[in-house]
Amino acid sequence: MEEAEQSLPERNLYHERQKMQFCLLHSLNNLFQEKDAFTREGLDAIAEKLILDDPVKATWTPITVVFKPHHNLLTGNYDVNVLIAALETKAKSIVWHDRRNSASTIDLDGSENTLMGIMLNVTVRRFGGLWKGRHWVTLRKIGGVWYNLDSDFRGPQSFKDTKEVREFLDSVIFSGGEVLLVMNEK
Repeated sequence: MEEAEQSLPERNLYHERQKMQFCLLHSLNNLFQEKDAFTREGLDAIAEKLILDDPVKATWTPITVVFKPHHNLLTGNYDVNVLIAALETKAKSIVWHDRRNSASTIDLDGSENTLMGIMLNVTVRRFGGLWKGRHWVTLRKIGGVWYNLDSDFRGPQSFKDTKEVREFLDSVIFSGGEVLLVMNEK
């Protein structure tokens, strides 16, 4: 994978950088290639609605004011339920890739009208390995080229071909990451 050179197509790619733990927000905006496709307020509202709609209400304690079931009020850090609900507002759906299968079972060469992109949830270590957490990453095919739009990167990184994308996805699967296919609804 190479850092995208500043050729005309790459300069037109939208790429949000990581701030706090709002990687899901940045990943969604990178997926949709739009600055405000989603906002912090919008994702917070989705997370709150998920809590209200939950038939099994959690017991509230002073700690749950900050550490809510679907996100951390201070830092962001949204869960997969927020991702799924957010995508549904844009007529998209998620297909969870069966980790027992390699990435060769994913149709990366198909039409961009079917597979919009891929969301990854990977383990990361920060602060010299003292803190272990999860991080959302977006992969998207734009103009026939697959890009890694990770908000931790300075800019989009292009893959040379679908073989390299599959190798990368296999490494994510092998390391315990989750692969979620974002599908355009038909």
